[in-house]
Amino acid sequence: MISRHRDLRTGCSIWQDGPWPHVPYIGLDHDLKVDVAIVGGGISGAMMAESLTGHNLDVAVFDRRPPLCGSTAASTALLQYELDMPLIKLSRRIGAKKAGEAWRRSKLGLESLAVKIRSLDIDCGYERRNSLYLAGNMLSPAQLGQENKARNALGLYGEYVERKFLYEQYGIRANAGLMSWDNIVCNPVRLAAGFLNAAIKRGCALYSPVEIMDVESYTRHFLLKTAQGPRIRTRYVIFSTGYEIPSIVPQKGHAIHSTWALSTKPVKGLPDRFPLVWEAGDPYFYARTTSDRNMIFGGEDEPFSDSEHRDALIPRKQKALERKMRGVFPDLDFETEHVWTGSFGASSTSLPSIGRIPRKKNMYAVMAYGGNGITFSRIAAEMIAARILGYKDPEEALFSFKAR
Repeated sequence: MISRHRDLRTGCSIWQDGPWPHVPYIGLDHDLKVDVAIVGGGISGAMMAESLTGHNLDVAVFDRRPPLCGSTAASTALLQYELDMPLIKLSRRIGAKKAGEAWRRSKLGLESLAVKIRSLDIDCGYERRNSLYLAGNMLSPAQLGQENKARNALGLYGEYVERKFLYEQYGIRANAGLMSWDNIVCNPVRLAAGFLNAAIKRGCALYSPVEIMDVESYTRHFLLKTAQGPRIRTRYVIFSTGYEIPSIVPQKGHAIHSTWALSTKPVKGLPDRFPLVWEAGDPYFYARTTSDRNMIFGGEDEPFSDSEHRDALIPRKQKALERKMRGVFPDLDFETEHVWTGSFGASSTSLPSIGRIPRKKNMYAVMAYGGNGITFSRIAAEMIAARILGYKDPEEALFSFKAR
């Protein structure tokens, strides 16, 4: 077995309460030869497949689960360019130049995702929303002002807002915040389905259930051995396995944690296009609304990945989230409807690891961890596709596994 099995999520997320999008897939009952084998059919694998199809490449996706049944359904889909680690802190960690490049590329990745959603006409509840980053135990109001100046110097414009504005405009109780514009919300399950179906329409095949047990390397190809028996010969291998990290992929700087979230029944009195809300805290909370005015609220992250322990904490974490939600939104009259928990990837710098696995020519991996996972998946699809198609992405070294 090349990667460990994880119980990725428990409970029923808001995305599971409704019509499930259709994605066609087939079983693997014979040996196969393809140009590109993508291992993992979640949001990362879906975007990768869409980026590589249409270039005279025979592309196939392999997943041990049926489509859309991994961690994608647990995502709260606050799609932002702002990284988990504030710019002023990341600059001290990796240098101002690299930190600025990472933040700018995250913004470009978000805009690329927006263009892709529109160009592929993906029906995923896509909306542009503003974001509010609230002062917390990671950044005080004064430090939040410094953060705003640092971002503005990069052209990532925001506005410092005070306690009175936050309460009068949005009913938020916080000391200060940074307002930024044009982030994204969507339904992550329908988003992944849209990318998979676009790839399949162009000739990509999705095989499931397929368990990759081993990879043999040869001079000009790889041979993937499956638990089901058939073997897959391929020129390129891309591991986009989410939080089930293959043993062959370097894991330095990354860890699997646990997170919890809830969603409410529709809430009356919320302003239209309510912003994404998150906190400069560790751990931080995060909140957004749907187009139907359901409030989604999550956080309470803890640095462990044991699913039994994680699931046992659901009742306690629900109460903690509800208590925190009432503290942030004191006037909000809400009733919890869904509660769920899941595995969550964390990075020591808030940056992903994307690119070629060291000492493995033509073998790539995506570790799009952190609160920007879907945005990072978009960047990964661009970077790895560029390399396979004979180009080099300008930020390739910044996110490489060697950078850890």
